[in-house]
Amino acid sequence: MKPAPILAALFFLVIGNINGGNNINLVCPEIEREALLSIKASLKDPSNILSTWNISVDVNCCNWNGVVCSNITGGGHVQQLRLQGGLRGKMNPSLVNLKHLSYLDLSQNEFEQTIPSFIGSIASLEYLNLSRAGFYGTVPRSIGDLSNLRVLILEGNYDESQSDQLNVNNVAREMDVDSLQWLSRLSRLELLHVNYVNLSRAANWQQVINTLPSLVELKFRYCNLNFDNAPLNNGVSNVTSLAILDLSRNNFRPNYTIPGWIFQLSNLTFLDLSYNSFQGPIPRGIANLCKIRRLDLSYNNLEGDISDSFGNVSDCFLGSLEWLDLSRNQISGNLSDRFFGDFQSLIVLKLGSNSLSGAIPVSIGKMLSLEYLDLSVNKFTGNLPESVGQLFNFRYLNIRDNKMEGVLTEIHFANLTNLYYLSASWNNFTFNVRRNWIPPFKLRTLMLSSCDLGEGTEIPSWIEMQKPQIHTLDLSSTGISGNVPGWIWKVRFLNVSHNQLHGSIPVISDIGRRHYLYLSSNQFSGSLPRVAPNVSALDLSNNSFSGGLSHFLCEMNETYSLGFLHLGGNQLSGEIPDCWMKWPSMEYLNLGNNILSGTIPNSIGFLTGLRSLNLYGNKISGPIPFSMSSCTKLVKIGLSDNEIDGSIPSWMGTSLANLKILILRSNKLNGKISSGICHLNYLQILDLSDNKFSGIIPRCLDNFTAMATERSLPEYGIGELDYNTYRGFFRDSAKVATKGSELQYDTILALVTNIDLSNNNLSGDIPKELTSLVELRSLNLSGNQLTGMIPGSIGDMKQLESLDLSRNSLSGDMPNSFRVMSTLNYLNVSYNKLTGRIPESTQFWGFNASSFIGNELCGPPLTNSCNSSGGPKNREDKSSSKIEWYFVFLSLGYGFGFSVVCTTLALNKLWREAYFGFLENIWNIIYLYCYTKWASLTKPSS
Repeated sequence: MKPAPILAALFFLVIGNINGGNNINLVCPEIEREALLSIKASLKDPSNILSTWNISVDVNCCNWNGVVCSNITGGGHVQQLRLQGGLRGKMNPSLVNLKHLSYLDLSQNEFEQTIPSFIGSIASLEYLNLSRAGFYGTVPRSIGDLSNLRVLILEGNYDESQSDQLNVNNVAREMDVDSLQWLSRLSRLELLHVNYVNLSRAANWQQVINTLPSLVELKFRYCNLNFDNAPLNNGVSNVTSLAILDLSRNNFRPNYTIPGWIFQLSNLTFLDLSYNSFQGPIPRGIANLCKIRRLDLSYNNLEGDISDSFGNVSDCFLGSLEWLDLSRNQISGNLSDRFFGDFQSLIVLKLGSNSLSGAIPVSIGKMLSLEYLDLSVNKFTGNLPESVGQLFNFRYLNIRDNKMEGVLTEIHFANLTNLYYLSASWNNFTFNVRRNWIPPFKLRTLMLSSCDLGEGTEIPSWIEMQKPQIHTLDLSSTGISGNVPGWIWKVRFLNVSHNQLHGSIPVISDIGRRHYLYLSSNQFSGSLPRVAPNVSALDLSNNSFSGGLSHFLCEMNETYSLGFLHLGGNQLSGEIPDCWMKWPSMEYLNLGNNILSGTIPNSIGFLTGLRSLNLYGNKISGPIPFSMSSCTKLVKIGLSDNEIDGSIPSWMGTSLANLKILILRSNKLNGKISSGICHLNYLQILDLSDNKFSGIIPRCLDNFTAMATERSLPEYGIGELDYNTYRGFFRDSAKVATKGSELQYDTILALVTNIDLSNNNLSGDIPKELTSLVELRSLNLSGNQLTGMIPGSIGDMKQLESLDLSRNSLSGDMPNSFRVMSTLNYLNVSYNKLTGRIPESTQFWGFNASSFIGNELCGPPLTNSCNSSGGPKNREDKSSSKIEWYFVFLSLGYGFGFSVVCTTLALNKLWREAYFGFLENIWNIIYLYCYTKWASLTKPSS
């Protein structure tokens, strides 16, 4: 049976017993009225949902809001309670006095309790909805006593739209279960939703679901399902009526493949397995799903050739499928003519972010039902077929970020009268249309970054024709120049960056909704424009704006919603104004590479949501203000190349616990590096170079656990260093000194780990604790006064790519553990007091000799070779080598002297007789002394 008839039957089962939907002739029993009044007394009702529950207004509770009575059994008993939205407090146990209640909806409330176990006593219930109601804790097993239940909806309170990272670890696990065994008693259950509830302890969920033969719809979304004790292939083969199955966003552990039993559910019309990290090819059993209409396998790690999975599928599968989403996988291969020709019923096709290649076949023009096509972020080549223009139902086309080329003409768009979304960015397309062409479509979104618009340097007239309805326009890197037409400032999302546009920017007025403007890397000049309070993102970086900031930041008496502000790379001057309390929504602030002076204003502390602060490359002076301790969400601080003085504040290690990047390079900071900085466990980049720090390197640097933990990019592309925009996200960047030069990182910034303490006045030895940072990739301690030996455990830093210890006073040998540092591709230990042999490895021989000069080292790559008898030296055998040579020379001297004496005595008789006579006299004296002494000691006393 299909889901629609069953749900419809259930709907009429519940609703049909109501007396024509009119309660006016029904009077509820007093015991039920009193029960309802007790429920009201236990609840808080700020939205006045229960305002009619008042006997002074109407004594008949059948007329109260949210109450539905039935006369099927006579007496107007309360049959339904619809109390969704806005209630708080706790449910009263008097609910069980509603003996005829069959429908209970408590969803969308804010109750402050666990799910009451007494709900399991309402035996007449057939419909129970407790979704997003504020309940927490373990779901009571007593719900399994509701044997008449047909619909059960249990959803946690997690709001998926508020998550930046689509990861099951973000689920607010306020509701959980210790087992699902109680579900097996609900044999009449047809619809079961248990979304956003932690089911990690329900290892036998498949066996339980297999006991529900009437189940039509099952949704276990964001549940942290655990299959360690329940292999996926156990299956739910008895649930043959199942039509809708949603197991999405459970993010199963790696190495799980899609279970084969799913494709034995022949009545499935809806299947969602997205965001689960499934691996391997798409099973060929997919062809068994003859009734499937929507199939979502996106955001997994599926691989293999797309032709192997869909090359020989059944006709019934091809005829029924309307929605196919395979995006964000690792699927490869070419799209054949047959692929597009066979899917005659397909309405939505999403293949974005895979590894598909080859040309898009001409047969795409046969998919006349197609409305939505996403082929973005693949490796497609060649031209876009002109047959695309035949798809009169086409509404959405996204082919951005491929390797396509060629000319786009009017034929490509001839019949696309319904097209509202077109993205062809980051290909090599050239538009060739008539200057007076009137396109058939009315676009709301147009994204043509890196395309040739084909009309010189002006914005084509056909684009201007879209202005009545367009809200997203990306013409970045298209080569347009000149002044910007006035209509363009009303576009909600505007990106014209990396062009040659010039002139001043007018006041950005209120367009009645959030406004996003990206105008970087042009030739705009003049003073900064005033912006409306609803502007959410503004990027004016790398232009020629001049003047101060006060009129832009302070002169309007309003509070702004701006969350992203990038004014870096201009010619702005003067002091930073002290009026940041007007910008409470700010998350990203970049004023870098200007001519700003003065101190960091105290009002910066009002930016409590600030995550990235960039003031580098100015003339800012004074200390880091205490008010910044209120910016507790800071992830990145970039204050390099200024004149900031004082010491690193002691509060930084405790107040800024989320800090990942701290760059204070090239300032006038002084004093000791406080051990308080070691509280920054998430720190991955620390740059304090070119300052005046003194004292020792803190021994607690091993607390930087982020530098000892394997790093990876955010799973779905959005991390703590990324900022949401209306269309995509902006990724923060940082300039890092490594490998002898400065490199700009953005795409892989989350992977970079770096410590740079160079060019200070640090003393003492290199703490061995530093070598426990096994994921550190760049370490620079050069230009200090460090002494002692290089730690022998330096080889534990096996991920280190760049190491600079030059211009110190380090002594001793270079440890042999250097030999195992296979990733090291930059090394500089020059101008120290190191001695001995350079560790022998082909990697070291590839380094420049200048990396070792200014020491007493020998061996390749230096030209001076070590003594042939020395061999490889290390710290352990150096002192023993010196002692060994001492005794060698001592023995040789003794042997030479002894041989001279013996030779002389053998050849000279007079000397020989005198020598042995001397020895005989000495012996007689010793003997006489010893004998006399012994006789006196043994003489008996008188």
